[in-house]
Amino acid sequence: MPAGFFWLLAAQFLSGLADHAVLIVAIAYLQEQRHPLWWAPLLKFAFTWSYVLLAPVAGAWADAVRKNVLMGRMNALKALAVAALVAGAHPLAAFALLGLAAALYAPAKYGWITESTPGRDLVAANGWVEVSVVLSVLLGTALGGWWVSPAWQAPQALARLGLDGWLPATALLPAFTAVLALYGLAAWCNRHIPSRPARRALPLRDWPTLWPRFWRDNARLWRDPLGGLSLAVTTWFWGFGALMQIAVLRWAELRLDLPLSQAAYLQATVALGVVAGAVWVARRVELRRAWRVLPLGVVLGALLAVAVHTRELELAVLGLLVIGALGGMLVVPMNALLQYRGHRLLQPGQSIAIQGFNENASVLVMLGALALAMRADWPLVPLLSALGVTMALGLALLWGLTRRWQADRPTTATT
Repeated sequence: MPAGFFWLLAAQFLSGLADHAVLIVAIAYLQEQRHPLWWAPLLKFAFTWSYVLLAPVAGAWADAVRKNVLMGRMNALKALAVAALVAGAHPLAAFALLGLAAALYAPAKYGWITESTPGRDLVAANGWVEVSVVLSVLLGTALGGWWVSPAWQAPQALARLGLDGWLPATALLPAFTAVLALYGLAAWCNRHIPSRPARRALPLRDWPTLWPRFWRDNARLWRDPLGGLSLAVTTWFWGFGALMQIAVLRWAELRLDLPLSQAAYLQATVALGVVAGAVWVARRVELRRAWRVLPLGVVLGALLAVAVHTRELELAVLGLLVIGALGGMLVVPMNALLQYRGHRLLQPGQSIAIQGFNENASVLVMLGALALAMRADWPLVPLLSALGVTMALGLALLWGLTRRWQADRPTTATT
């Protein structure tokens, strides 16, 4: 691994840990302040919007500046967004600011990895990164659950005081303080990442050309057989994952009778599965054979369709563990293949921005649909079961098309 790689992993982990812990804290804050229940998926929706809106410029910006400096500043902006939420800003506005910082952070992070890591090590590097990402998502969720438990809440007198009236009265001040500390640690780790020169300058007169160029590059990556395949899989997977991040919390409350704090702990079992799957696949799947993991997605979707009907905690834990392992084995090779093809066809920052645009457009669609379903009070279990069936059928179709394409081009390689 290149010098500074594990400092980047540490910064990514701490920042992601805070991103997902604050989501649970904010959901508890919505409940405490008596906001509508269907606002919960809208928090993630507001967070994600900047990834789509800024996609044409985020990659170019990451290529035009020193990436380690940009990452440190974006962690500071995240801390500012959390402070604004504590100070009384509208929760959706605060999460939109959080998302703005995250959207500019992601191309710099992945661009640094792509520029610094030889192609032969990209699957292994992505294995480490995806382990870090998934651990931060799921352990951050569990950590957020701990922070919203009664043991962490501020004494009633302090919560009512609201710091002499200039902050909203909330029992969650210790939780928000812990989140701010994580962002501070992440920014400190960013300072130890070796600086790389800006890849290309970006004069002001060139900014208006970014949008048409972005759409051309997006179409180019989709038209590439291997790039389009990996982009389709990761786009669907991360939309599915964002929906499940919110839906599983509600599912655990409704189906397993768990409170929010304990429902968040349940997701830690998925982390163990994803880590195991990602580590296993990073060691055994070559980049040129990454497409062969597609059947795992079919199994994942079928298992989800069945697992959501259980009312037994033990079966739920086992099902989530296996689902996590299958997800890790699916997404790591696909993500590595997508980054490799994007790096070959486009600028590193731009290819990551295109990946982020498509994946987060899927997230917006999924979360918007979930918010509408929750507002209409549609039954959650049949919806999740239908989602699993749809995933299984979609990946089975991609598997069949890819096998046919590979049979027609037996000498195809990822180069």
